[in-house]
This record gives sequence, structure tokens and C-alpha cells, in this order.
Amino acid sequence: MERNYASMAQRISATGDRAERMQRFVDAVWDALHATGVSWIGFYVHLGDEELVLGPRRDKPACSPIGLHGACGKAFTTRRPLVVRDVAELGSNYIACDPRDRSEVVIPLFEQSGGCWGVLDLDSYQVGAFSQRDVDGLQMLLEAAGLTGRHAGTDQAPPGP
Repeated sequence: MERNYASMAQRISATGDRAERMQRFVDAVWDALHATGVSWIGFYVHLGDEELVLGPRRDKPACSPIGLHGACGKAFTTRRPLVVRDVAELGSNYIACDPRDRSEVVIPLFEQSGGCWGVLDLDSYQVGAFSQRDVDGLQMLLEAAGLTGRHAGTDQAPPGP
């Protein structure tokens, strides 16, 4: 099923503090995408150490904290979006919060200075549910919400730690 990210942009706002923007983001994107095969959406935030802590999410609980060895940790440490066609291919590197999930897309989030502060994670019960088109659309929405300093469509992470 096609996802129309451009139509979601009008529901995204860059006002308020980061926590408010994150919550509005997951609410708007969940409302628009859950009927397209998305089973979960949420943010993981890096608060230090070697783990990510769950932030705003929809519509079910998830693991927290998680280590940097899973898909979210890989996107965070490599500073690159990650599309996982089939989570079964990740083996022991997959952190299964819901055993029904079959695919996911993870987008690293950057401060304007270039530092990575967390990730956006979307899951699906369907194998192959996400593509580069989803990465591009999500990055555009995250930028519109003021949740990443990364420019949509680029394949280079910002400089800095």
C-alpha cells in the first residue's frame, strides 16, 4: 500500500519543545500510516552510555532501554537510515519487542550541530513493508517537525560525534 508522506506534512508542526513535537509526530504519523501496514512507531533517545531509551510511541508497549546492537542501535551508531526487509535475517542482532514484527525502518535523528540524539523506528507485521521511499518521506516529515538537522534525501550523515 502506497504511503503519501506529502499529505502528512500539513499535520506536522515544529512548535513546542522536543517532547511535544515527538508526541505530535507519532500521533500524526500513526494516524496516517497504521492502515498501511505499520504496526508500531516510536522514538528511542540516547541519554548516554550504550543504550537507547523509549520515548513517545504508538500504539503498544516496547522494550526499553535497548542496547546499541539491534537495528535501532545500528542506525544510531552508523548515523545512517536502516531498512530491514526481514527481521529474521538479523539473527541475534534483532531486539524483538513484538515477535509478530517482520520488518522495520529506522531513521537516525540529528541536532543542527550534527550530533545524533536518537532514532525514529517504525515496525510492520509484513516482510518488505518499507523502502527508500519511506526513508525519504520520514526524513522530510522529521525535518518539518524540527526533529532532525539532517536534510531529506541526502546520503551523508552530518559531521560531528
